[in-house]
Amino acid sequence: MSSDRLFTPHFFLMCGFTFTVFLSAFQLLPTAPFHILDLGGSTFASGLFLGFLTYSSAFSAPVTGALADRLGQRRILIIASLALAAFSVGYAVIPSYRVMLVLVIIHGIFWSGLLSASASYMTHLLPESRRAEGIGYWGLSSILALAVAPSVGLWIYRRGWGWLCVVNVALNLVMAGIAWSLREHTEPNAEVKKRGGLLEWRVLIISLSLFMYSFGYGGITSFTALYADANGVAPKSIYLTAMAIAILLTRPFSGRLGDRLGYKRVFVPCLVLISLGLALLAVGSTKGWMIASAVTFGVGFGTAYPVYVGYVMRGVDADRRGAAFGAILAAFDTGIGTGSTSIGWLIQHFGFAAAFGTAAALSMLALPYFLATDRMLARDVEGGRPA
Repeated sequence: MSSDRLFTPHFFLMCGFTFTVFLSAFQLLPTAPFHILDLGGSTFASGLFLGFLTYSSAFSAPVTGALADRLGQRRILIIASLALAAFSVGYAVIPSYRVMLVLVIIHGIFWSGLLSASASYMTHLLPESRRAEGIGYWGLSSILALAVAPSVGLWIYRRGWGWLCVVNVALNLVMAGIAWSLREHTEPNAEVKKRGGLLEWRVLIISLSLFMYSFGYGGITSFTALYADANGVAPKSIYLTAMAIAILLTRPFSGRLGDRLGYKRVFVPCLVLISLGLALLAVGSTKGWMIASAVTFGVGFGTAYPVYVGYVMRGVDADRRGAAFGAILAAFDTGIGTGSTSIGWLIQHFGFAAAFGTAAALSMLALPYFLATDRMLARDVEGGRPA
């Protein structure tokens, strides 16, 4: 049926936008720790860059998600893209890593608006019966960017941090141009949006399971290149590249599986794979162990998000999707930020194996927590209480 049509011109336009967003971000994130070290910062300080970005994003996400509902997703996307271009200029000229860490806190506010607004916009485009499948296909654009961006970023960085920032400015301006060409789904209506609070509490409570497994992802994003470098594994970006390839090969099928078999039924095995992937990274440091970990973690992590979104969005009104994504982002980014900062500290004091082992242990708690909160919220709905 036409109502079930997934691939539309605006769908592909949003895929192009998201690819550009993550091409820019994942050139910056793996190289920023090296630049901070060059400026005299410690390993712990290098982890704070991603940590501060994601903490700021997490704490501001409920507000920026609600603003996307009230002001319109397109408007937020344009503003955030232009702001990111300005931050890239700032990173190019700042001579102190401490000032960089202050600037990235403001960066995180606009980053949360970008992610909440783009996710909400895409959800409006997708037919409900194919939501997880659509989110999965859309997510391939970010994973494809992840597959190439770290290698490109590290290559550009060898030619100078300033060149990396110049490339990022260009990509951010391309993002703004794509966002300008989008159409707003509906005219924003502030009065309607004010009926709900800033937070979708039901979504936030159960999304703490995302916090538990995204903790490890924060460490992977910030430190697998340093881990490879410390163990003489080349190329340094091998982990992120292998993880991205694993996600690219499995995600086209996994979202569809969630729509057909049930989101919870697919999400639960994903949590097991995520824990196993982190455990493999803690056990071995050779190229073979890193690739095995990246593939295992990538299959679980790449499948988990689209089926989780499908699971959550069943009970969210259309005019509250920005707030719902803000709640998801708050939990997810808090986990990434905590993981990046904590794993940086653990590496500095106890080594890589202990750091990634801690991440594996925490991610194992996500499964019992998810199952317990799922049962609790189901009982609230059955008992007539709002979940």
